[in-house]
Amino acid sequence: MSKQIIQTEQAPQAIGTYSQAVKVSGGETVYMSGQIGLDAVTMQMVNGIDAQIQQVFLNLKAVAVASGGGLNDIVKLNIFLTDLDHFALVNEIMASYFEKPYPARAAIGVKALPRGALVEMDAVMVLPR
Repeated sequence: MSKQIIQTEQAPQAIGTYSQAVKVSGGETVYMSGQIGLDAVTMQMVNGIDAQIQQVFLNLKAVAVASGGGLNDIVKLNIFLTDLDHFALVNEIMASYFEKPYPARAAIGVKALPRGALVEMDAVMVLPR
């Protein structure tokens, strides 16, 4: 198995021992690390749940593009929320970034996220041959 590390300045730089994404299996499958609501330029958290959800999708989109795809190539999306009451808002905002058919996904309530984030998402993307 070969792997290619994906890195873009259009998404926040890794703040730990991980890569933004890793492309494997002949370059078709991309495993995207979790993204929180950090602005890629300032590396500061945006304010509020709406802004954080929007920023997470923008960060995922930047990594997807750097990997050779786009958000609609995501086949699995994991959503981590510190308050599951925000799930309806995630659905509303997600509909503006994705087209049908939507990816498979999970929504998980968690006690806390890095840097005090309110939402984090990671994804698996499969690029067209």
